[in-house]
Amino acid sequence: MLPVQSPDDVKRLRSSELPALAAQIRARLIETVSHTGGHLASNLGVVELTIALHRVFDSPADRIVFDVGHQCYTHKLLTGRAERFSTLRQAGGISGFPKRAESEHDAFIAGHSSTSISAAMGLARAKKLRGEEGKAIAVIGDGALSGLAFEALNDVDGTLDNLVVILNDNEMSISRNFTTIARHLARIRNTSGYYHFKDGFESALQRIPLVGEGLREGVSRIKSAAKEALYHSNLFENMGFTYLGPVDGHDFSQLCSSFLRAKELREPVLVHVHTQKGRGYRQAEENPGAFHGVSRFNPDEEQSCEMPPDTFSEQAGLELTRLGEKDKSIVAVTAAMKYATGLHHFSARFRDEGRFFDVGIAEAHAAVFASALAAGGMRPVFCVYSSFLQRAYDQLLHDCSLEPAHVVLGVDRAGIVGEDGETHQGIFDVALLLTLPGAAVYSPVTFDMLRRDFSRALYEEKGLCAVRYPRGKEAFTLPQDAVDHLDWWEYGVPEAEELVITYGRIVSRVERACRGRACRVLLLERILPLPQAILDTAAQYRRVVFIEEGVRAGGLGERMASLLLEGGFTGEFVLRAIENPVVPQGTVEECLCAVGLDEESLRRIL
Repeated sequence: MLPVQSPDDVKRLRSSELPALAAQIRARLIETVSHTGGHLASNLGVVELTIALHRVFDSPADRIVFDVGHQCYTHKLLTGRAERFSTLRQAGGISGFPKRAESEHDAFIAGHSSTSISAAMGLARAKKLRGEEGKAIAVIGDGALSGLAFEALNDVDGTLDNLVVILNDNEMSISRNFTTIARHLARIRNTSGYYHFKDGFESALQRIPLVGEGLREGVSRIKSAAKEALYHSNLFENMGFTYLGPVDGHDFSQLCSSFLRAKELREPVLVHVHTQKGRGYRQAEENPGAFHGVSRFNPDEEQSCEMPPDTFSEQAGLELTRLGEKDKSIVAVTAAMKYATGLHHFSARFRDEGRFFDVGIAEAHAAVFASALAAGGMRPVFCVYSSFLQRAYDQLLHDCSLEPAHVVLGVDRAGIVGEDGETHQGIFDVALLLTLPGAAVYSPVTFDMLRRDFSRALYEEKGLCAVRYPRGKEAFTLPQDAVDHLDWWEYGVPEAEELVITYGRIVSRVERACRGRACRVLLLERILPLPQAILDTAAQYRRVVFIEEGVRAGGLGERMASLLLEGGFTGEFVLRAIENPVVPQGTVEECLCAVGLDEESLRRIL
């Protein structure tokens, strides 16, 4: 049992006890995540930072917003959830991300990147409008310092004197950062002499009993000259922040001192903290990218850093690499997800040719960039998680669809993903893609389909095209009597009165639910645009059942129902999709059961 149950307990500890608390927390993180899976390296890196936050600031009066949120595990342990921590990411347990309904100490939802500064600004403004004391604190990693984060930084002014931004610089997003911002932060870390000079100089001045106005102006000029000589420029000071740092993110004395100063200042403050991702667990220190998000593992055994080849993500990466060998116009784009989407294969093979692009956590930029690559004569493939694709909707519509541009999307983690919960379920992509003019969508359920669909997307389609595939392994084998119609597969009893239509990973459960029933099954492989032959076939049946692992509102089932009705269909149309799109955490099977897409629930509607 940890010796703390609340932020007040952290404040009561002696300074000499803090390293022992950090060691206990790291042991608890490794023990728990090894059983539940989750985000390990990122949480190991912010243990001291989080302890210092709660030692200095006063949550929940001071509102702490974690960017992305996957590094909030220590925060949860320190805010009354230590006893339930073993339920992390389990059905009915505590979330792996901040959740306002879970604790008053969780200030804002955070499942995606780059939102913390905007959220902290809103909380800070609300405090001012309501006459409340306290700070709003954004904890943001250097990998998330892109896109929306810069829009927020650009909106900060001197009146927001209750805003603190803590920049957790671990030189990583999910994989290593190579962006301009990463290089800028490296220069700050390597030229910190100015800040040591500044702190020492100001400390000396404070010991002078009386400082005249002339001396004040001279001091300002001396500090500016020192800054120019030692550093030249600091982006954050130029944007109106008082900059503190760089601070050793594993030194309690430096952290607490800097946070106390930020708490006392009545102006926007940015504290630059340098941490080590994976700290305290050798394997995570040596390969933080591989230990960013992990499944269950044995912490006492050496873990393989190789991604298993029998997943859709790995097969997608291998197939794109194979295609890239034959076609030099194929280029690959990712938003800081090289390993997770399988594109490390493409990156390693074509590194010297400059055909792989990791743009950092910036999906909107990636979409426009890919569209312009296409306009320039290349064949871009942008691989992205389904839930992160949402962040680029405007660009997919405006920059990829209207013209149109021949951009191929590899939509990974399509469908229910399980333990990461509401913010990560890949259940909106089909409804989203359905609204894009001229878009084509493939939904393979076997590795062979995946390979042919990427080839078709690259060489047969003309505009925006998505190939969407689930997380994990291949779990479906086509029945022996299945007939390939290129855009769909057919099996079952052709002369039956009932037609079942489905697509995506859920087909394995549909196939089992249909066993022993006299029905015909159509498995859609190219789901958009809907082939006219599918509509013509469905119109002939007395009863049509449409099953999809996606949201009902605006989904493919609703699209088909409306097209059939417009065509005069008078039979029974049954649609089973996800009615409530807020799907809590749990195993994939538990989540499917909760939304009525498990095998037993499907039998009841057939």
